[in-house]
Amino acid sequence: MTTANPTTTRSSSSGDDQDLATTARAIAGGVADRAAAAAARLPEAANVTGASLERAGQAIRGESDEVLAVGTSLSLGLAMGLLLGGANRILVILALIPATAMGFTLYDRHGGTGSRAPRI
Repeated sequence: MTTANPTTTRSSSSGDDQDLATTARAIAGGVADRAAAAAARLPEAANVTGASLERAGQAIRGESDEVLAVGTSLSLGLAMGLLLGGANRILVILALIPATAMGFTLYDRHGGTGSRAPRI
């Protein structure tokens, strides 16, 4: 029958704790470096996103009423299909973004009256 030596157990446990602490420090340092790199790129990403949204808005404003109506219906149908299919709520919201943009463009063109006469 063998007995465990308590001092041996403590020293190996202490070594494991030091290895764990070293690994945790290395991971934290890597995360900090990547967060700093992402933060440095954030202004550029915001500018590119803003420019892309402006181009998308111009493209939507340049489309005919029929294209906007079909696009709005298609986007709403996709969102409702995702919702009824049990998709994640974030995906449903993302599917509603183009429907909202096209729907508001149609609404603005007709002054919110629902008539087909152009505004003068």
